[in-house]
Amino acid sequence: MATTSVAAFAAEPLKVAFVYLGPVGDGGWTQQHDMARKKLEAALGSAIKTTYVENVPETADSERVFRQLAADGNKLIFATSFGYMESLQKVAKLFPDVKFEHVNGFKTAPNISVYEPRFEEGFYLIGVVAGQMTKSNTLGFIGSFPIPSVMRNVDSMTLGALSVNPKVKMKPIWVNTWYDPGKERQAADTLIAQGADAVAQNTDSPASIQAAQEKGTYAFSIDADMSSFGKKAQLTGSTEDWSGYYIAETKKVLDGSWTGNRHTRWGIKEGMVVMAPLNPDIPPAAVKIFEDKKAAIVAGTLNPFAGPIKDSTGKEMVAANAAMSDATFNSLNWYVEGVEGSVPK
Repeated sequence: MATTSVAAFAAEPLKVAFVYLGPVGDGGWTQQHDMARKKLEAALGSAIKTTYVENVPETADSERVFRQLAADGNKLIFATSFGYMESLQKVAKLFPDVKFEHVNGFKTAPNISVYEPRFEEGFYLIGVVAGQMTKSNTLGFIGSFPIPSVMRNVDSMTLGALSVNPKVKMKPIWVNTWYDPGKERQAADTLIAQGADAVAQNTDSPASIQAAQEKGTYAFSIDADMSSFGKKAQLTGSTEDWSGYYIAETKKVLDGSWTGNRHTRWGIKEGMVVMAPLNPDIPPAAVKIFEDKKAAIVAGTLNPFAGPIKDSTGKEMVAANAAMSDATFNSLNWYVEGVEGSVPK
């Protein structure tokens, strides 16, 4: 009997859990993480057993969820929203044998690693398309929260647009939520009313795509390809495929090579940032510029935050022939030249 129990124990699958901010059917951010979870299951089969909890708010309630998942025997837990950071820090100290991974965060620990896409690459390319397709020279951006990872996106989109059209202006609206289709739709309608004929978003629903489709303007998806919500409206989008990372990290836990205190950033080159298909209405000349710049990003010869860069007041923030420092990149809280208004406090 002892032999049987040891064999059964040895065959026990690694329990891997995912904590989601929104519903798995949100059409964007959470949907992409859950698609990657399913790919992880398909890749590693009986070696693992995954579970997920959806609609977990970025409040003290998330601490309860992480604590319960760890107590239930999950040895690898992926926390898929920025606002889980403090809860994760607390729970990780209580469960030192559990490995935690946090998306878009900046606090690591011996059993916490951080991972994030190079979103700025995708948004720079969105800007390259928007700058060529706009007729009003007015672009819009629906922001969630003015945290550095989102500030980088509005800035890099503006820089991409300016690289092909020095006349463009960017109008941002901040909705202070990741997922609220009503608020997102209202912001899109407002931006379109203000003359923006190409609107991007850093929120999770396809509401802005639907608004643009109805109004005859352009939009860009984030996280997932949302073209099914507006085939004429969506020009492209910056999406993510998390599966390569989830498979690689889970394999590390299985073979004992996983370590904490890491910060991993993957972009287009690594396949974590994936551009949605280009709208066939984009002229061939504009497509070529897009593809050339995309290839330069992959080759490492185009950095969206290479100088010279001025802020919206005209002050030089990154000198010519220099790249933005890591400290500035990780704490970015200012608009580049071309963005209207002031950053919310």
